[in-house]
Amino acid sequence: MAALQVTDDGRIARVTLNRPEVRNAFNEALIAELTATFTRLGQRPELRAIVLAAEGKAFCAGADLNWMQAMAGYSWTENHADATRLADMLWAIYNCPVPVLARVQGDAYAGGVGLVACADIVVAADTAGFCLSEAKLGLLPATIGPYVVKALGEQASRRYFVTAERFSAAEAHRLGLVHEIVTADALDAKVGELLTAITANGPAAVRACKRLVKDVAGRDITPALRDDTARRIADIRASDEGRDGVQSFLSKARPSWLPG
Repeated sequence: MAALQVTDDGRIARVTLNRPEVRNAFNEALIAELTATFTRLGQRPELRAIVLAAEGKAFCAGADLNWMQAMAGYSWTENHADATRLADMLWAIYNCPVPVLARVQGDAYAGGVGLVACADIVVAADTAGFCLSEAKLGLLPATIGPYVVKALGEQASRRYFVTAERFSAAEAHRLGLVHEIVTADALDAKVGELLTAITANGPAAVRACKRLVKDVAGRDITPALRDDTARRIADIRASDEGRDGVQSFLSKARPSWLPG
């Protein structure tokens, strides 16, 4: 796992891209490692959050040049299989039941923007830059497109897909791709603050909240959806965690998921 460092303390896992010499660019091995790692971590019921980070000056520069050179000779079938692996990796991160917090310390280009868009919460250094650079190479941001359009918005995506302009962390924040921008030396403190907020909440409730957003976003508010949401709140109210949380709140006690 040289290209990826994974550590955890039983509650918080940290997944760190570790190819700083190539600006943490993707290759086939890194894609496979990320897919396997997020699939495995998502199966850990005790895990409360995952931090996605990177070593070096850049967060992720997209595709590795050597990997791109190899792809230049691929047939359509080989290209499709390769792109499917990338699509599966993005889905593994986006669909992970554990909240994912991206710590963006440097530039995110092309597929790197896709990684950012798949996270639930994004904290970026104010010096980080973003670029959907695929059109410069005669390509398009296809596999990352569904996640980037959701996170960046349709109108901004129209612009940055076709211009391939670099945009700042401040602009990414204004458009909603990034939730918080801080100075580089305040990055870890802000990440820690958000992790504290997440872990203060009911573990099952947090996962249910993440799933709720994914399931209802963009849907019409139909009778079926209204009934679905009523069933979800009934399920969690009747659960041990829900009962404990409400009773603890009413009696001004600490719920069971918080250390005494």
